[in-house]
Amino acid sequence: MKLNRLFSMMIGVACMASLSSCNYNSLVDKQQTVDQNWAEVENQYQRRADLIPNLVATVKGYAAHEENTFTKVTEARSKATSINISADNLNEETLAQFQEAQNQLTGALKSLLAVSEAYPDLKANENFRDLQVQLEGTENRISVARGRYTEAVKDYNTSIKKFPTTIYAGWFGFTPKPQFKAAAGAETAPKVEF
Repeated sequence: MKLNRLFSMMIGVACMASLSSCNYNSLVDKQQTVDQNWAEVENQYQRRADLIPNLVATVKGYAAHEENTFTKVTEARSKATSINISADNLNEETLAQFQEAQNQLTGALKSLLAVSEAYPDLKANENFRDLQVQLEGTENRISVARGRYTEAVKDYNTSIKKFPTTIYAGWFGFTPKPQFKAAAGAETAPKVEF
């Protein structure tokens, strides 16, 4: 009986030693960092979605006949906010769907801001300027949040692929997390004409 108990304790100690050498706790920390950074990406996209109705209402007051632009922005916002991905469900496909919806919203916002160029009174409107500054700040925050997420994913994915951790990572369910990809056409600089 004592021998079985001693043997069980030795196996337990050996298992604990092997878990510490496989960096399990380190992988948990890195996975949590990825999840936290993903939540911040979602938070910043939500901030942008929350600003859009105010921006649309302000521009609409000045440019009532630009209904097509407003409709596109509203539809793109609706689609972008309808796609919710939890950190546990992040994979290449779900991230691509999320990113596509956000890219459509970005394009619609560019059209909305272009409408403002046709209305000098609107550009001078204090509410519009404030919203535009907030939107620009939000776009910067999105960029920073995505950068942090990308770094966390790189660190995590590298860790689970290194030997000997790669052996243990699969046993404990640590799988690679997806990265953001550039939107189609992002490699081409926009043409500026005066």
